[in-house]
Amino acid sequence: MESRSREAGRRPTLRGRSSECALLDDLVSAVRRGESRSLVLRGEAGIGKTALLEHLIASASDLAVIRAAGVESEMELAYASLHQLCVPLLDRLDRLPAPQRQAMEIVFGLSAGVAPDRFLVGLAVLSLFAAVAEERPLLCVVDDAQWLDQASGLTLAFVARRLLAEPVGIVFGIREPGGELRHVPELEVQGVRNGDAHALLNSAVRFKLDEAVRDRIVAETRGNPLALLELPRGLTATQLAGGFGLMSTQALTGRIEESFVRRLELLSADGRRLLLVAAAEPAGDPLLLWRAAKRLGLGPADAEAAEADGLLEIGGRVTFRHPLVRSAMYRSATAEDRRAAHLALAEATDREADPDRRAWHLATAAAGPDEQVALELEHSAGRAQARGGLAATAAFLRRAVALTNDPARRADRALAAAQACLQAGEFDAALALAAAVETGALDEFQRARADLLRAHVAFISFLDSDAPALLLNAARRLEPFDLALARDTYLTAWGATLVAAHVAREGVLLEICRAVRALPPPPGAPRPLDLLLDGLALLTTEGHAAATPTLQRAAKALAGIPVTDVLLWGWIAASATALLWDIEGMRANSAREVRLLRDAGALAALPSSLSNLAIATSWMGDFAGAASLIAETDTVAAATESRQAPYALLRLLALQGREAEAAAPIASAIELAAPGGQGMASAWAHWAAAVLYNGVARYEEAASEARQAASDPLNWWSMWVLPELVEAAVRAGEAELARDALERLAETTQPCRTEFARGIEARCRALLSDGAAADDLYREAIERLRRSRLRPELARAHLLYGEWLRRENRRVAAREQLRTAHEMLAAIGMEAFAERARKELQATGENVRKRTADTRDDLTAQERQMARLARDGLSNPEISTRLFLSSRTVEWHLHNVFTKLGIRSRRELASALDGPAPS
Repeated sequence: MESRSREAGRRPTLRGRSSECALLDDLVSAVRRGESRSLVLRGEAGIGKTALLEHLIASASDLAVIRAAGVESEMELAYASLHQLCVPLLDRLDRLPAPQRQAMEIVFGLSAGVAPDRFLVGLAVLSLFAAVAEERPLLCVVDDAQWLDQASGLTLAFVARRLLAEPVGIVFGIREPGGELRHVPELEVQGVRNGDAHALLNSAVRFKLDEAVRDRIVAETRGNPLALLELPRGLTATQLAGGFGLMSTQALTGRIEESFVRRLELLSADGRRLLLVAAAEPAGDPLLLWRAAKRLGLGPADAEAAEADGLLEIGGRVTFRHPLVRSAMYRSATAEDRRAAHLALAEATDREADPDRRAWHLATAAAGPDEQVALELEHSAGRAQARGGLAATAAFLRRAVALTNDPARRADRALAAAQACLQAGEFDAALALAAAVETGALDEFQRARADLLRAHVAFISFLDSDAPALLLNAARRLEPFDLALARDTYLTAWGATLVAAHVAREGVLLEICRAVRALPPPPGAPRPLDLLLDGLALLTTEGHAAATPTLQRAAKALAGIPVTDVLLWGWIAASATALLWDIEGMRANSAREVRLLRDAGALAALPSSLSNLAIATSWMGDFAGAASLIAETDTVAAATESRQAPYALLRLLALQGREAEAAAPIASAIELAAPGGQGMASAWAHWAAAVLYNGVARYEEAASEARQAASDPLNWWSMWVLPELVEAAVRAGEAELARDALERLAETTQPCRTEFARGIEARCRALLSDGAAADDLYREAIERLRRSRLRPELARAHLLYGEWLRRENRRVAAREQLRTAHEMLAAIGMEAFAERARKELQATGENVRKRTADTRDDLTAQERQMARLARDGLSNPEISTRLFLSSRTVEWHLHNVFTKLGIRSRRELASALDGPAPS
């Protein structure tokens, strides 16, 4: 990896940089005090970023300092820059939790294993930095960050965002920051002002300049120090006076590079060839340089002139005066000379120690198609994928495509490269490869794979509301060639209709399910996913009664799927238990999925399973547990920069009855449901509003919201809305609407026969009944719901029964039911429904005081989450892993928790927090 001192020859100084230096000195002082700091120094090439970084390092002599520099030619090598940065710290890997240690060992090639989730790698680097900082404050300096490989850039940006209470500073030097660093504080480094600019220019010109010429040069260079020093070199007073060479329309960077080209042209042919080898070798390894040079008949004498002129320095490492010298040398060379340099480097590179860099040099040296080199690139792609370097995998495969002559093999490699681009989030590149491959002769299977790729891009990116139709078409084309893949694609298509807007779903869902029904049975025993797909197809075409037996088998089978299937299908697997009105089963399966994903470090897949677990936990009345899970979901989503509708939060706030707090999540869900987005989100928002309005007894509004949420019968989960619609419609005097909703509800509950399903149906039937029939149904509902673990539904059954008894003038019996309802609802935290019960109790002549807030309400969501995890026995390292923070940050937060709760140890958390640990 390249590391530049840039001490050779004249270089930009710190003249005129007092304010920037003071800011960097303050950053170092903050890290010394135990604070975390991150900063991006942004500015064009030559503006002086490296000089400032050198000042930063010099001012941090008492800190532990690690540094790295991005290299343009290494951007395709996964974790190359991170390896450069972390090599001095690898002796501390044994201090990391086992999953994090294993992730680091895999990405650095120290051990073999399944490619780790990139966010787990980020967490491991955060933990490693924190471990080093416990001994001595740590400063991490990354220059030329615009050339970081994608995996390293994403990892370091993750770490910079997650720093909070560690004595760690991270400073990046970059020309134009990419999306990864957009959340990191930034300082734009601008050109030096007139007096300092004049002094720099005078130091580079040996004759007196006319003031007008001098001012024009300073204006043209915008005070860029490197430009002021380099552009005048080799120009006469006459040329400078006329502005020759400076009035070009080229960008300033290009003009500086041209200046370096002029200097390079003064070297001998062999001197330029040696510099070309050095420019083509990004590792800066002098031994490798000399081995390659020897193959070209070059030696140390050929480097003397370049070293004397300050263009190159060969010592412990090979360093250029500036990256623009490297690019000037490489770009000004002929294609033939570049290929010769890369071939020499490939031959000089150890095949066993560094096969990937060797393959890359061979590929660059190839003048045309070369199957042997393409095979080596494929092997390199496999190794990159094993380390989790998806962008590097795609780059190796794209280069292999260019070197492949056979049309069929070329198409296969192009499709594999497109798939790697898709997995790396490079959607445009994936679509471009798919489009390019279709211009050639493809067989039907290859065309089907291209269709599948386009469909996946449309679904994953939410760029195209036609994703369900595209997936349906791809699945049909795949049927003759790969039945298992076709079935998986149909399942994805079914899931895509679930979240798509109504207009995109219309008609397509039935087509998908009819196509699935027409498929031949899978060979051998059906997989859990086969059972799920068949059950979902039956549900859509034949209804709940026909689908329930298959869905029951699917739910049982899905409870044991391995983590590899959870990664792919966890987002839809919960539908089996949910469709059976089995919220307890949904909670158990989701808890297992979350545990598997945490253990595997598969953080990107966690939000969906966490959300399902939080929904089920809310429904079972553990609001504090649900809030903790939602906070974790938000933490993971923020860390992974993913976005999904706030389904779990909507459910929790609706049950809590917090209308004001629910307004923003409802708006967010509706925004996500914009054309082409997550259509399901809007219906969830209406469902949440219906629950809220039922809680505050605004029944007309509740009926309106519930009607909208349940308007699409093809949305399987609309069955959950129907109890709200029955209750609201009855109270609003819309008996016909209530009866229609009850009929739809019974079609879903009667085949399932769970206590929850039968209890909910009995409660809704009671609302539409009179006299003894109603009384019996309310009692049945309470008895059945008591046998379930869904306390909110049981409490609401008591409330509805009490309200009915009061209207029947049975005050004593009503008071008993309403008192039970109020106590349960208040204990659970269903504030609106509890207030509704309190008012009903008052109407019977009994006074009940409102609940008052206590000190637990002073905790932030993250503090409550940490407190619960600590109460449940998790250590600080375990909590830090769960929440993507360092142990030191967890310790800092828990100190605040103890202060707010007035306690002194973890042993006191159980009594200070609301409720026992969840089972």
